[in-house]
Amino acid sequence: MNALTPYAAFFMRLAVGGVFLIHGLSKFHRGIAAVAGFFGSAGIPFPTVGAFVVIVVETIGAACVILGLFTRPWALCMMVEMAVAMLVQLHGGHNIELEGLLFAGALTLVALGDGPLSVAVRLKHGN
Repeated sequence: MNALTPYAAFFMRLAVGGVFLIHGLSKFHRGIAAVAGFFGSAGIPFPTVGAFVVIVVETIGAACVILGLFTRPWALCMMVEMAVAMLVQLHGGHNIELEGLLFAGALTLVALGDGPLSVAVRLKHGN
C-alpha cells in the first residue's frame, strides 16, 4: 500500500462516473423515444423501459458515483448495463473495448466503495 491507495476510489469514481455521465446526458438530450428506437433496432427487449433505466443509471447514477453517494449499488447497475451492452455489441459484430473497460471500472468501484474522498464519508462524520 502506498500513499495514493486511499484515493484510488476517488480517481476511479471520476473516470467511470464521468464517462457514464457524458453518455447519459447525450441520451437524455436525445430523449427516451430516440434511445428506445435505437434499442429496438438492436433487438433489445422492452426498449422503452430499457431506455429509461439506462438514462437514469447514466445520469443520476453517474452523478452519485462521481460524488461518492451509494457508489456500490450504482456501480453494480453500471456493471449490468455494460454486460448487456457487451452482448449486444458482440452480437452485432462490434468491438467491446469501451464497454469492457467500463465494466471493469464499475467492478472496481463495487469492490472499493465510496472511498475516503466522498460525500458519503462527509455525511457519516457530520462534516
